[in-house]
Amino acid sequence: MTPEAISEAPAKVNLYLHVTGRRADGLHELDSLVVFASIGDSIIARPAPEGKITLSVEGPRADGVPTGSDNLVAKAARLLADAAGLRTGAAITLIKRLPMAAGIGGGSADAAAALKALIRLWDVDIPEPLAADIALKLGADVPVCLAGESAFISGVGEHIKRAPKLPPAWLVLANPGAPLSTPDVFAAREGGFSEPAPFSRPPDGARELAELLSVRGNDLAAAACRLEPKAGATLAALESQDGALLARMSGSGATCFALFAEESEARTAAGRLASLQPDWWVAAAKLL
Repeated sequence: MTPEAISEAPAKVNLYLHVTGRRADGLHELDSLVVFASIGDSIIARPAPEGKITLSVEGPRADGVPTGSDNLVAKAARLLADAAGLRTGAAITLIKRLPMAAGIGGGSADAAAALKALIRLWDVDIPEPLAADIALKLGADVPVCLAGESAFISGVGEHIKRAPKLPPAWLVLANPGAPLSTPDVFAAREGGFSEPAPFSRPPDGARELAELLSVRGNDLAAAACRLEPKAGATLAALESQDGALLARMSGSGATCFALFAEESEARTAAGRLASLQPDWWVAAAKLL
């Protein structure tokens, strides 16, 4: 057993998200291009007495984060221990930088990072299919966060296909401080279903990536904006920034993003937006 294992949990961003159908069990089928940004939470796992798993939360967004058994990080630890037949303990620290219920996979990314850290801490040999199964039990976004690379997802999130190489680009992420419930957003969605729209060739630069995304959308955005008008205001604010090639909502919101070709443009836009909206969470991040 190692004395400490650290794993990063980068923000997950849906560059587009199509709802393609609904299964008999009520779950929705999706088609989405998922990428990761150079900002996120961190997991630190250390040894603990046998059978004892504890979670503490630190960092600028720690307030309000549950530390009990309902936290996905704690659930991930117990599922992994059960799957590996272990009674080994762990003291887990979550460094929380991303807002909660924000559509950028904070809890899902944290759970995936916890699995990675604990596999190293406990030195367990978990086959990839079993790890993916554990991840899916934790939530639809956890498998792609565990894979940790740009990918097209389908099904409810369990089918993952590596995306073509994406060009260098920057994102400005903004959340107006308005949490949105994913089930509520899905329930409020109106209209039919969209066709899957993955692409196979690498875009030649950020502008071509924006062009490809412009004919795709987020099928949850309209419902999210009806439930939380601040989400629409966030989108409009991002669209108005100089250099923004495209603005969209990520996941079920309320976090939105704008795509930029240059770091300087993204950082300038983030600084301007943060000064205009000091109560919002705003960050410039590189597309990983």
